[in-house]
Amino acid sequence: MTTIALFILLFIFMFMGMPVAVALGLSSLTTILLLGSDSLASLVLKMYESSEHFTLMAIPFFVLAGSFMTTGGVARRMINFANAAVGHLHGGLAIASVLACVLFAAVSGSSPATVVAVGSIVIAGMVRAGYSESFAAGVVCNAGTLGILIPPSIVLVVYGAATETSVGRLFMAGVVPGVLLGVLLMVIIYVVARIKNMPRQPRASVGEVLRTARDSVWGLLLVIIILGGIYGGVFTPTEAAAVAAVYAFVIAVFVYRDIGFREVPEVLMDASKVTVMLMFIIVNALLFAHVLTTERIPQMLAEQIVAMNMAPWQFLIVVNILLLIAGAFMEPTGIILILAPILFPIAMQLGIDPVHLGILIVVNLEIGMITPPIGLNLFVTAGITSLSIGGVIRAATPWLIALLAYLVIVTYVPQLSLWLPDALRS
Repeated sequence: MTTIALFILLFIFMFMGMPVAVALGLSSLTTILLLGSDSLASLVLKMYESSEHFTLMAIPFFVLAGSFMTTGGVARRMINFANAAVGHLHGGLAIASVLACVLFAAVSGSSPATVVAVGSIVIAGMVRAGYSESFAAGVVCNAGTLGILIPPSIVLVVYGAATETSVGRLFMAGVVPGVLLGVLLMVIIYVVARIKNMPRQPRASVGEVLRTARDSVWGLLLVIIILGGIYGGVFTPTEAAAVAAVYAFVIAVFVYRDIGFREVPEVLMDASKVTVMLMFIIVNALLFAHVLTTERIPQMLAEQIVAMNMAPWQFLIVVNILLLIAGAFMEPTGIILILAPILFPIAMQLGIDPVHLGILIVVNLEIGMITPPIGLNLFVTAGITSLSIGGVIRAATPWLIALLAYLVIVTYVPQLSLWLPDALRS
């Protein structure tokens, strides 16, 4: 009865137009106060304890590092390097846009930030070079989803905190799938560009390629510091996030000098707004998950599925369908905090690796970022172009086929996710 009331209230609040985070918290609070046995004081304590999770402390630091990198001209330098490296190919600017998204995703940890930082520069350039705005928007909207797969991914941090999975292993597991997805998108663009004879840029000299690579190397070193430090045993993922924030500040203010001390408070304020928004979602989603756990919903579902003798490959189909539907209506952080506690124990009983499950979930959520009606990248792309939301949806839809095909590969070839963390551990 309690569980039914919880979900009925959640859907009622969402259909009333409430933000998902508010709907999660209010439905949980109402259900517990009316039908549960917890006191209001215990709920407040639960919310406070949830926000104190040590792993979650990495989020504000990664957000701050991404803010400094976004504001500090790192994206522009990476785009220049990408153009110099691959701009001479058929569809070179579009391929360079994907490469720039791959590189910037490795320092931002956020999909919308990747779309804004790269798209606000390259889309206008692609239009001037002869590409249609629709094609340019579709490329960046899809490639920007790599921001939540390639480390340091904030979404992977949340999954690690929700399931007690090593964030370091999750970060390493995201490298190969993220790079391969970027390569897949670039290959598709090249084939389409050859067929349609799309524009290509003059070949850059070796000196130009080396110069732009040198200009962008300070930003790319951030990835080496984070992953190398975690796997080298120098610091924990949370400490790595703090180091990343300090490093990004130094690079933006003292090395690139794109930000003066007067702009630093504004960057701090922007990062604070994003952090507060994320933590508000997290706390409310954890409260919702607490109600589910109290009602033993994850345990009962796990027992039912095990009793059905469902094979692991069948369970993964169910997981994909569930996440694709959820991704169309909810924000990635909330989805993980609600569904991970339900899916995780079932996956463990079926022998599915928790790291593989995490990468699988994130690839599904990438697709959700470009799926209407709530796909966040659609709205962000519309905000930096002259296209309507409908226009962006039409531009992004053809690329969904590639992402769905890639999802099947990631689902049933777990070594894509597990090879690198396993190799480093051994």
